[in-house]
Amino acid sequence: MAIASSPGERRAETDLKALSAAVAERFGTALSESSSDKGYVLSLSVNQPECLPSLCRFLFWDRGCSFGGIIAEEHPAHWQLYYPFLLASAGWIEVTLQLPIEVATVPSISSEVHAADWHEREVEDLFGLHFENHPRLGDFILPDQIWQEGINPMRKKFDANQPHFERQPDANWRPLLVVQDPGSFAMPVGPVYEGGIGESLHFLLETVGEDVIRASPRLFYKYRAVEKIAEGRSISDVLLLAERFAATSAFAHSLAFCRAVEKIYAVELPARAAHLRIALCELERLRHHAGAIAAICESTALAVSAAHAAISEEELLRASCVFTGHRYLFGLNVPGGLRRDVELNQCKNLLAAVDNAQAELRVLEDRLRYSSSFLDRLEDVGVIDGDQARDLNLVGPVGRASGLSCDFRKACPYSGYERYQFDVPYESEGDGYARLRVLFAESLQSVKLIHQAIESLEPGPLYVPCEGTTPGAALGWTEAPRGAALHWVSVDETGTVERYRAITPSFNNWLGFHIAAEDFAFQDFPIILATFGLSATECDR
Repeated sequence: MAIASSPGERRAETDLKALSAAVAERFGTALSESSSDKGYVLSLSVNQPECLPSLCRFLFWDRGCSFGGIIAEEHPAHWQLYYPFLLASAGWIEVTLQLPIEVATVPSISSEVHAADWHEREVEDLFGLHFENHPRLGDFILPDQIWQEGINPMRKKFDANQPHFERQPDANWRPLLVVQDPGSFAMPVGPVYEGGIGESLHFLLETVGEDVIRASPRLFYKYRAVEKIAEGRSISDVLLLAERFAATSAFAHSLAFCRAVEKIYAVELPARAAHLRIALCELERLRHHAGAIAAICESTALAVSAAHAAISEEELLRASCVFTGHRYLFGLNVPGGLRRDVELNQCKNLLAAVDNAQAELRVLEDRLRYSSSFLDRLEDVGVIDGDQARDLNLVGPVGRASGLSCDFRKACPYSGYERYQFDVPYESEGDGYARLRVLFAESLQSVKLIHQAIESLEPGPLYVPCEGTTPGAALGWTEAPRGAALHWVSVDETGTVERYRAITPSFNNWLGFHIAAEDFAFQDFPIILATFGLSATECDR
C-alpha cells in the first residue's frame, strides 16, 4: 500500500517542479540539470559561464532562495565552484561551474546577489581566482601588510612548510576612504581593546561630525588556515578543527561537519542520539543568548542587568559541564552519533537548570522592558530594514529581527526537528531592541525544545559506525546560535578529507554590519555592535 504524502511534501514537489521548468525555459542550453548524489534536490551545471550571474539572480530574487555561499575546489585539470541555494519549501539546490585549471577568471555574481560580495573576495584571496567586474578584490582575508599579494594559500602548490612572510612593503599604501567631503576624517577603532572584546577587530569610522557616515570592518587578524590544515587529514582530525575554531558555537559547527560525513556514508542516526543532539544544540543556543544579552546590557552601562544575564550564562555553562563533561560541549559529536550518554538524574538536573535560566531571563526581560534609559539606546538605533536584510542574506537573530523568518530547523529540518513543536520568533523593526527581543524569545523556545528532547529519550544505541570506501562529498548544515552554518566535506576512498569548507553565520552577517552602524552617533557604535553579537573567530578560521 502506498503511503500518502503530506501537504508539505506535495507543496515541495510542486515548487521544485515549477522551479525546474522555469529554469529550463529561461536558461535553456546555458545549463544542464542532473541528479545529485550529495543530497541536493536539484543540481544545475552551468555550461555558459556568462549566464551564472543571471541564474543566481533568478534563484535569489525571482524564486526567493537563500544564498549559502561559495565552495571552491581545485582539481588537477579544472576548477569546480559550487553555489548552494536553499528553496525553503523543498531543499538545497546546487549550482556548479567548472572551468579549465588555466582559466583564472570567473564571472562575479555580487552585482546581482550582494550577499556574495565577501564570499568572492575570500575565494580570490585564498585561491587566486579573479571575479570579473567585482568592485574590490584583494587585501581581504590576507592583509597586504603581512601577506604578499598572490600567495593564495589554498592552492595545491602552496607549501605550508615554507615561510611566506617575506614581502615588499608598499610605502604608498593608504586605507581606502569613501568620505571625501571637506573636514572629513577617519577614526580607527581596534584591533586591540582594553576590555569587553576579547577578539581582534578593527573598524575605520569615517565622519565629518558626530555621526558615522561610513563604517568599514577589518577582520581576519588571526587567520588560522583551518581549511588548508584539514587537507589530507582523517575525518576524526578534521572534526577536532571543526569544533574548535569558534568555541561559543562548537557543538553546532561540529554537528554540521558530522552531518556532512553521515550523508556521504548514508548513515541513519540512532533515535536516542538525534534527540540528545537537539537537546545539546538548544542548550548551546540558550547559553549563547544569555551571554549575548549580557553583552548588550553591558554596552549600555547597565551593570546590574549585565551581571544578572552573566550569572545565568555561567549557571548554564556549569550545567553543560555537569551534563556532558565540558562547559562548551567539546568532544561529544562524532559521525554516526554521540560519544557520551547521559543518565536520568543528569537529565533532571539539566531541566532544572534550564528552567531556572528561563525564569531569570523572564525577570530580566520584564525589567528591561520598562527601563526608559535602556530603551532609548536601542529603539530606532542600528536599523536594518527587511529589504536590506534580504539583499545581504542576513541570517540568525540578526536577520529575524528584520523580518526574515528563515531558520534551518524549519526550512530544512535535521536531526528530527521536523517532529518537534516550536516557533521561530521574528520581529520587523530591525533595530537593536528588535534584535534583543528575538534573543529573549528564542531562549524561551530553546527551553521548550530541551524539554521535548529529554522527554523523548528512550533506551537505545547512541552511535553507529560511519565509514566506507566510496569517495564522496556532501553539505551539512545547522542553525547555529548566530544563524545558518554550512560545512562542506569531500573525502577520498580511504576516508581522507580532500576538501573542507566552513561557511559561518558571522561571516555572512559582518557584511551587513556597516549598514546598521552608519548614520548613527559614535556613542551608539558599541551598542549596535553588541546587538549584532557577531564573532571574529568564526571568520578567522
